[in-house]
Amino acid sequence: MKKALIFSLLLSVVMGLCAFNLKTTKALKKLSAADSLQADRKHYMDEFRLAIKGKEKAPADSVFKNIKLFKGVPAGRVLAIMNFGYSNSLGVSCGHCHDTQHFEMDTKPEKEITRKMAAMSAKINNVLLKSIDGLKGPNPVVNCTTCHRGSVKPALDMSDPAK
Repeated sequence: MKKALIFSLLLSVVMGLCAFNLKTTKALKKLSAADSLQADRKHYMDEFRLAIKGKEKAPADSVFKNIKLFKGVPAGRVLAIMNFGYSNSLGVSCGHCHDTQHFEMDTKPEKEITRKMAAMSAKINNVLLKSIDGLKGPNPVVNCTTCHRGSVKPALDMSDPAK
């Protein structure tokens, strides 16, 4: 009886340690993926900051090739919009929408999808929300994070953005 109890306790401890180790391993993999994503984004942002040095306040369309959404926006601000607005909101790096060897190319469908999603957000913010009386706050807005919450797939369940 004592041996069975000791064996049962040892088995419980081992099972608990295995479960802990599995959770820890998954958390570390998730952390390292996030760290890798951050490093990738930082790499491209550093490259672009260096490439546009001295032109940060110039209109984006005079600094970058094939600008469609941000004509007239200062080039330095476009980098911030791409990094924090799009990349962070979708949990991706530049290569998700761009051919990172030729950023100006429209080879990836995600780039055009993003343009259309930006137009949708603009219509919601500038037309639809303005027509709703009684909303709290004078200028309610939606943006990428409103739906995506750090995931490429929009959140369909508020408890889990990946669903």
